[in-house]
Amino acid sequence: MSESLFDHDLLARLGAIPLEARLPMLGNVAGRHRSPHRGSSVEFAEYRKYVPGDDTRRLDWKAYARSDRYYIKEFEADTNLRAYFVIDHSASMAFGDRGMPKYQYASRIVANLAYLLVNQGDAVGLSVCRESLHREIPPRRRPAHLSLIQQTLQELKPMGETGLVEALHQIAEKISQRAVVVILSDLFCDSSGWEEALQHLRYRKHDVCVFHLMDPQEIAFQFDRPHRFVDLEDQTSLVVEPQLIAEEYQQALRDFLLRVKQSCHRVQADYQLVTTDAPLEPLLRDFLLHRLPKKGTR
Repeated sequence: MSESLFDHDLLARLGAIPLEARLPMLGNVAGRHRSPHRGSSVEFAEYRKYVPGDDTRRLDWKAYARSDRYYIKEFEADTNLRAYFVIDHSASMAFGDRGMPKYQYASRIVANLAYLLVNQGDAVGLSVCRESLHREIPPRRRPAHLSLIQQTLQELKPMGETGLVEALHQIAEKISQRAVVVILSDLFCDSSGWEEALQHLRYRKHDVCVFHLMDPQEIAFQFDRPHRFVDLEDQTSLVVEPQLIAEEYQQALRDFLLRVKQSCHRVQADYQLVTTDAPLEPLLRDFLLHRLPKKGTR
């Protein structure tokens, strides 16, 4: 049996930090996220019992005085969100030298964030892509849905060439309502096409987050003897003396990372460069805290 992707100790420590949408969402049930609708839609809808993590500013103290129990006021303008996790399944994501294989690390991020989202009442879906969209799981809010996501992530093995750009365009058109789209990839794809795909998602009003995954060796490029480097996607190979090309490689790497980061910033997408030897808990905690609304902006 495969090892569980869920880190229950991590989830217990991070469970009180909500994953917030930065843009108004269009959901189908009451939830914690802003809706774009205004006017009569902000009228009081119902009470529900307080659970840890709820915004204490919405506690009804009159109801507490009457019943000695905590209740939250729900408004129709508060809605749930849909989160779509898009994970790159191409062969380069199988690489892992100094860190965990990139696909395995990405799967752990997806599984644990999906758990936190479902636990706060939101719906999560999964899109796995290589040359094209390879597997899709529609978003659901049921806890049992998490088992399907974990099973799917564990049974797939990275292979083939990347089709991330084309997949993102398909996803932008398929998702009919505003959503949080979380992309996990090493981003070894066409840089101009990548930015166009991000722009397509933002044009459709989606809240986009990018986890850019790289093995520490891909960044450090520390080799002490000649090596044969093999492209995991098309299997071409090249024998080189690393010390002779190290400076040129590092410059190309800096240019690549800068282009990717700037593309994300231009479309107001969250961007996080992640090395696959990084502990998961600080990464997810910083991600969640970074997305919390600043005072006075809610």
